[in-house]
Amino acid sequence: MDTSVPHSARIWNYWLGGTDNFPVDRAAGDQYRQVFPGVVDVARASRQFLTRSIEYLAGEAGIRQFLDVGTGLPTADNTHQVAQRVAPEARVVYVDNDPMVLAHARALLAGTPEGVTRYVDADLREPAAVLAAARTILDFERPVALILSGVLGHVDDTGRARTILRELLEPLPPGSFLSLNDGTSVVSAEIQEAQDDYNESGAMPYKLRSPEEIASFFDGLELVEPGVVPCPRWHPDDRVDTPLDIDAFGGVGRKP
Repeated sequence: MDTSVPHSARIWNYWLGGTDNFPVDRAAGDQYRQVFPGVVDVARASRQFLTRSIEYLAGEAGIRQFLDVGTGLPTADNTHQVAQRVAPEARVVYVDNDPMVLAHARALLAGTPEGVTRYVDADLREPAAVLAAARTILDFERPVALILSGVLGHVDDTGRARTILRELLEPLPPGSFLSLNDGTSVVSAEIQEAQDDYNESGAMPYKLRSPEEIASFFDGLELVEPGVVPCPRWHPDDRVDTPLDIDAFGGVGRKP
């Protein structure tokens, strides 16, 4: 674990009010926030979208299996906690390739006795390895919800990102879902400048995409209303405490 350069999961943890970060992460997070103060709202909006989408998937959609790729550091309302509040028997697999993330997840996160919560070491860029690990825990004969929350931007090439996503979705049966959200630069001009500075800091770069590019990740899926929108506008409720128009777009789609 290299604590001499900032790390996106630890910076995200800092923005969300967590304590699993180091001075280099806080410095990078503060520098980003100086250029674009709204980044904390973006982080909160993304997290709140994750919560609402999983509540929808475990509730109205009846999904009982979740594959969360690029989970990041534990905060409040993690995927298994939300899913198992709705359906205690839900099975959740977290995937990450960062040793700090995996160590913290295994130490801090425990699921319900009725359900399953597991953590596997694999890289988003190697979908075959992700799927091989997930198959040992999840039943691919039954629908699975694939969760990609703020991570596909780490794949700089959009064509490659689409390929990875297709490979992850291909073996999942009909009735499976994708919940995806990522950052954009269409609401606030300052965010692109802040992101460019961040990408030069030594941390893993992150690509801000257009809403149209994010929507293209759902090609071939049946979008749940209202489609791909700013995260606070997807099934909003009284817990939303950020501006409704924000540079985090997301959606949920069903595999026909």
